[in-house]
Amino acid sequence: MKRNEIMDGMRGYFLVFMLINHLVFAGGYWLLFLNHNQLAFVEDAQGFVFLSGLLVGMVYSRKMLKDGYFAGSEKVTARAFELYRYAMGIVIGVLAAALVLPHAPQVWFNWIGSTNFDDPLRLAAVAAFLFQPTFMDILPQYVVYMLFAPPVIWLCLKGRWAEVMVVSLVLWLAGQLGLQRLLTDPINSWIMGPDKQGIRVSFNLLGWQIVFFSGLVLGVLTSSNRIDWSRVFDPKQTFFPKIAAGLLLFFLPLRILTAHDLLPEPVLAKFSTMEVRADFGLVYLVSFPAAAFLVTWLIVAGPKHEHIAIRRIAAALRWVFSLGFLRLLGRHSLHVYVWHVAIVYGVYYIDQQTPMFNQLEKTLIALIAVATLSLPALWRERDNLLGKPPQKAVIRTGRR
Repeated sequence: MKRNEIMDGMRGYFLVFMLINHLVFAGGYWLLFLNHNQLAFVEDAQGFVFLSGLLVGMVYSRKMLKDGYFAGSEKVTARAFELYRYAMGIVIGVLAAALVLPHAPQVWFNWIGSTNFDDPLRLAAVAAFLFQPTFMDILPQYVVYMLFAPPVIWLCLKGRWAEVMVVSLVLWLAGQLGLQRLLTDPINSWIMGPDKQGIRVSFNLLGWQIVFFSGLVLGVLTSSNRIDWSRVFDPKQTFFPKIAAGLLLFFLPLRILTAHDLLPEPVLAKFSTMEVRADFGLVYLVSFPAAAFLVTWLIVAGPKHEHIAIRRIAAALRWVFSLGFLRLLGRHSLHVYVWHVAIVYGVYYIDQQTPMFNQLEKTLIALIAVATLSLPALWRERDNLLGKPPQKAVIRTGRR
């Protein structure tokens, strides 16, 4: 399957800003404010999870169409267990570093709790994805969704994508109502550790699954040629782009006002119930599809629009997502994500073990961190970059 370079660039973009957002310095740093999440209830994790679902739907639906359900299911399951190994590898790497780095357990306590190799119950909770150290939580949810992906892909191929989305919406509603706690609260009490932490996750799987599986459904429909995207992203059809832009403009002042507690307390209290990031609340459910559709429409249809301003915005977006650095990261997003966790933990350790950095130093460290984000990608493409040695020609001669 031919790679979509713009999509690779998007994944690279999300990885870069994920790293910038995850870097923690004493006193904070100004680069955190150079992010689209300051203007909308749209974040990098949402885009990363959605694109992951989209690619799963596109890639493995073709496998099922070609070789049947079981062949495709086997590929998906194998990928899920590969991701599981990486998820466990991250934790093991951090715990190993905590054994040798002075004061590391204290520095990282808010991120990993009292987790160590001598606590079998906590390690079992980590292995079961019930306890997820800070910034290690995207891969676990990805693994869980992948395990459910094969039957969902098959149902979509059989034309039952609408039923799939209804079930996804119902599960999302269950997550908003906190129904998962009927199961998780007893487990939380059972696995509670000496640090008074039991279940520890950043993403409500019932809420966030709608991001992944909506992408998966669209990916399947795309691969099976059941959507005419030329009609959806028609430069002359601007009704839906205008609706999407209107929704984002509606939430723009609310994003700024709620961030600085500038609304009356009753309004903030009401709004906060619909803006729970961990549950992918209603505000995010409306904002993310609007932003995703508008950006995609601008990239695909924008270059052919009659207004020069739209064409310029489209050109700017295409330029950003076509940057070689971002595409490089996107081609190896799994390995880059794993490496980004190591960078985040390393930078935080250094920050806590040294005098407070000034803003210039923090910015320089962040930029160096972004540059080093490419190391695993460069390593994986080293043969292409250095040039493969020419193969010796084999001359075969027949017997005389």
